[in-house]
Amino acid sequence: MGFLLAVQGAASQGVLWGIMTLGLFITFKILDFADMTVDGCFALGGSVSAVLITVGLNPYVSLAASFAAGALAGLVTGFLHTKLRIPGILAGILTMIALYSINIRIMGQANTPLLGEPTMLDITTQLGLSKTIGSLLIGIVFSAVIVALMYWFFGTELGSAIRATGNNERMVRALGVDTNNMKNIALMLSNALVALSGAMVAQSQGYADVGMGTGTIVIGLASIIIGEVVFGKRFSFWYRLMSVVFGSVIYRIIIAVVLQLGMKSTDLKLLTAVIVAVALALPVVRGDITKRGNRLRNRAALSEGGQR
Repeated sequence: MGFLLAVQGAASQGVLWGIMTLGLFITFKILDFADMTVDGCFALGGSVSAVLITVGLNPYVSLAASFAAGALAGLVTGFLHTKLRIPGILAGILTMIALYSINIRIMGQANTPLLGEPTMLDITTQLGLSKTIGSLLIGIVFSAVIVALMYWFFGTELGSAIRATGNNERMVRALGVDTNNMKNIALMLSNALVALSGAMVAQSQGYADVGMGTGTIVIGLASIIIGEVVFGKRFSFWYRLMSVVFGSVIYRIIIAVVLQLGMKSTDLKLLTAVIVAVALALPVVRGDITKRGNRLRNRAALSEGGQR
């Protein structure tokens, strides 16, 4: 039972973190932009939501405020990159560093507890559901809506321009599209989703902490890679978006299983690095095996032809 409860809790957290992974998917896979803002932006969302809840604001309204705060953080990174010509990875690092101090300013301290405060889980609690099941259901609803909206948005003219900017920026610029605007919009949308995820995780765990976003980008990349390795790219764009969320759930379940087997929590960063390395290596290994298999079959076919 303890093992099943751990997996259930991991799945509920995986869905909430999956929203962050969807945001990272926009910059990492669609825009081809290494955005380091994620670590600070995740904590920003949690900080804004926690503070607004403690002053009496509705928990769901605080989610909207966190979404807007994340978009603003993404705009700052975009401004540093597109207007001030600072390299993308450095622009993200600068914003991430600044957000650490900003998050402490927002909360007035290193963390803000939400014990006794209303949260998004109150609706499911009133229905008699546990906190874990409530987080899972709310996460599924939010993830499904966000995936549907992203699928629609990236099929529009604006969304297609963003995708084209990530594929071939020079060609898109030659067609008269302002690629700087496309980057800014993508960064704003990405970090808005990251902050939304941070706000939901903060409400789920009952507190916001200035360090809750540490290592977020690595977790997000691990989830994206796991989703692609396990589910592949067989169908349309919506399938890739869903695989990202499932990858986040699988990652959390792997962590929960390993902890249940006795691994120390201090080794989680090492485990995450190993998971990412293995997930990145799998396609290469598969390709090598396929090539060797094709060579052996060709040699066998040639030898049979020669014997005939």
